[in-house]
Amino acid sequence: MSQSEADTDTGVAAPSSRREKGPLVYRQAVLTRLTHWVWVVCLFFLLLSGLQIFNAHPRLYIGQQSGFEFNNTAFSIHAERREDGSAAGITTVFGQRIDTTGVLGVSGPEDRPQVRGFPAWATIPSYQDLATGRVVHFFFGWVLVGTLLVWFVSSLLNGHFSRDIVPTGRELRSLPRDVADHARLRFHHGRRYSILQKLTYGIVLLVLFPLIILTGLSMSPGINSAWPWLIEIFGGRQTARTIHFGAMVLLVGFFVIHILMVVLAGPINTMRSMITGWYRIDAKRKDPR
Repeated sequence: MSQSEADTDTGVAAPSSRREKGPLVYRQAVLTRLTHWVWVVCLFFLLLSGLQIFNAHPRLYIGQQSGFEFNNTAFSIHAERREDGSAAGITTVFGQRIDTTGVLGVSGPEDRPQVRGFPAWATIPSYQDLATGRVVHFFFGWVLVGTLLVWFVSSLLNGHFSRDIVPTGRELRSLPRDVADHARLRFHHGRRYSILQKLTYGIVLLVLFPLIILTGLSMSPGINSAWPWLIEIFGGRQTARTIHFGAMVLLVGFFVIHILMVVLAGPINTMRSMITGWYRIDAKRKDPR
């Protein structure tokens, strides 16, 4: 490997002298890599089909019910007519109105604007079709559930859960330093995840994934009949729908930051790890991780 390739591997600028390369270690097991990429596919289709479903009624409420006699709207996307006759897209968040014409509420070409919550490019299918959106959403939702179960069992068996998700006391004490290093874009390439990675992945896998699954199930009439207590946990069907949407927003935020960190920390090294399992760690590290 050339010097430029080594520098790309670590994601660090090249010094004046030749950098000593660290060893390649087998960091990701087969099932860890497989479930990772299945989640990528699932979340893509779940997001875009979910926005298709949301467009059928682009409002979120707090509580069990919604209607004209209630004032419990937390979020809404709609269109209004301007004085000049043109349509304007308006997004309301807890009573705060934002003009989102061209993106939310009203989108598409200026000569043929479309009145819809999320634009055509952000939904599956691109045209308004609630039935197809629901079929796609439910299919990939169950694939996500099955993949999460496979990951959890395999991670317990191969040690990935205890090694790369559960933080130790020593690692928790190093959290402020790890946050500071990430803020300065100083990335360490170790055999194990950093404490910030462990906490982030733990929140996503053990909090956000179960939360979005359970709130999705709580909106099903069949599940409500079998498990009436589930909808009560979330404070009503409309609150569950709002939490479901909020968890989706957090997952999208995680995805954006995750991709940014991959690019900054060394995309070749990271992608090789998630494709082949082999990851190049830093040379002569005092930290034994």
